[in-house]
Amino acid sequence: MAKTILITGGSRGIGRATAVLFARNGWNVALSFVGNQQSADETCALCERAGITGNAFARKCDVRDEASVIDFFSAARERFGAIDGVVNNAGIVAPQSTLAEMDINRMKNVFDTNVLGAYLVAREAARTLHSGTAIVNVSSIAAKLGSPGEYVDYAGSKGAIDTLTIGLAKELGPKGIRVNAVRPGIIDTEIHASGGRPERVEEMGPACPLGRPGDADEVANSIYWLISSDASYVTGAVIDVSGGR
Repeated sequence: MAKTILITGGSRGIGRATAVLFARNGWNVALSFVGNQQSADETCALCERAGITGNAFARKCDVRDEASVIDFFSAARERFGAIDGVVNNAGIVAPQSTLAEMDINRMKNVFDTNVLGAYLVAREAARTLHSGTAIVNVSSIAAKLGSPGEYVDYAGSKGAIDTLTIGLAKELGPKGIRVNAVRPGIIDTEIHASGGRPERVEEMGPACPLGRPGDADEVANSIYWLISSDASYVTGAVIDVSGGR
């Protein structure tokens, strides 16, 4: 029987690449989106081409809303049965700014989505998963670097994800549930345009020690390994996928 992966923020970028990779390896995929139904449907179509017909579905879910998160998990279980892994990926970044120039609405939106939302998803995963399963939280190398002059609010929100990973791994380890995180660096996805810097990848990628930006598939490969049984003794780890930044 096929295993099931649940992915928040699966309609584009790292979430989409991760969904397609799991589908290619025979998993059922339940993915969430917050606004772009067309993009989510495209991800499902890619998953079905990579896997089998009917192995993917998308559900609208605002991770800031408790009822929406619970509904997404319930819909995934109703469609596929037991959930065998969760990728806690949904997140946002706001336009480049210094902290002194940030208004309260921007900061609340970033923290409500990236921190409260991630904690709600992790909480529901902790309530739902069974022994032998795993959670991967998607953090950012910004948690280490701070993103001065750009997105210190985003960086702080991702620092909270690192702490969540370490603490939840210790809570769930005795239940046989592993919890890890990846910290992507400069990855060629749409998130940079969302933050008002579509040129950021081209500008900063060559400055990485590996001399280039990463792509979403490279992050997805790390996520897949952490969910898989190949990482059966790995928990509480935060893995940088950052080209050495």
